[in-house]
Amino acid sequence: MQLSAAFRWIEALPLVRMIVTVPGLYPAISALHIFGIALLVGCIVTVDLRLLGVVSAKLDEALPGLVRVALAGFAVAATTGVLLVSVRIGNYAFNPAFLAKMALLLIAGTNALVLRLGTGSADVRGGLGTSHGRLAAGLSLALWTSAVFSGRWIAFI
Repeated sequence: MQLSAAFRWIEALPLVRMIVTVPGLYPAISALHIFGIALLVGCIVTVDLRLLGVVSAKLDEALPGLVRVALAGFAVAATTGVLLVSVRIGNYAFNPAFLAKMALLLIAGTNALVLRLGTGSADVRGGLGTSHGRLAAGLSLALWTSAVFSGRWIAFI
């Protein structure tokens, strides 16, 4: 199957057609996508600022919970993002801003995984006070901010 045929097949799926035809459904999914991004990035920024030593140590006990909320936000953003993209996948597949966003998300996720593996702990608190933790946090802030900006540019390219 050629790429364009695969895109047409995805765009013709009943769920995708419903997103396009049911009034208010696409904007509702878009709003949920923004909510997921807010949960994800809000928690990640807080954790990163703590890893950088900018935020008080009083936050340390909350860090594992913030990571769980960030993961839930990622699940919401990823699920709704797939639904939003499926409506015009043929356009998004070649949009430079969309491709940049996908690459940035992959790198940001890899950075988070490397932080966890590098600390030898599933708990982000293992990175506190380490140069590895500070580097990962700085990269994380830059990557997630860039991903959000790339996401906003998708509609304008």
